[in-house]
Amino acid sequence: MTIRNATPADAAAIAHIWNDVIRDTAITFNAQEKTVAELASLIAMRHAAGRSFLVSEEGAQVTGFATYDQFRGGVGYRLTMEHTIHLAPAARGKGLGRALMTRLETEARAAGVHVMVAGVSGENPAGRAFHLALGYRHIATLPEVAHKFGRFMDLWLLQKILT
Repeated sequence: MTIRNATPADAAAIAHIWNDVIRDTAITFNAQEKTVAELASLIAMRHAAGRSFLVSEEGAQVTGFATYDQFRGGVGYRLTMEHTIHLAPAARGKGLGRALMTRLETEARAAGVHVMVAGVSGENPAGRAFHLALGYRHIATLPEVAHKFGRFMDLWLLQKILT
């Protein structure tokens, strides 16, 4: 397994992983699938802003990705980031998510990030357990703030102080 910086050439593989999650699960509340062009632009923008966008790969196949961006707009939040991490189904349960997050947090610390936030679906107990195992603390549950698949869902906010 290799972890490296994503490039716009990875956009199609990232779209495949992310769109499966968007289309088929309540892990993300987003219902709009990502386009390859949108992801290629996002990768370039994150790198230009000094924010990490990583992929993991086995052989030449992208197996997962992790990235972060500012938690909320405004200069007061400039040191607080929210991350996104998704793995291909076959890559789950092998320590890959932990490896991606370790690298992402290391790069975020080096960039001066103070806090990393995880927004996790209330219908994603594995995602909540994953973050708790990485040292994130559950700081809030926002009841019924998301709507997907014809139902309202809770959002868990977890945070880790990096510096």
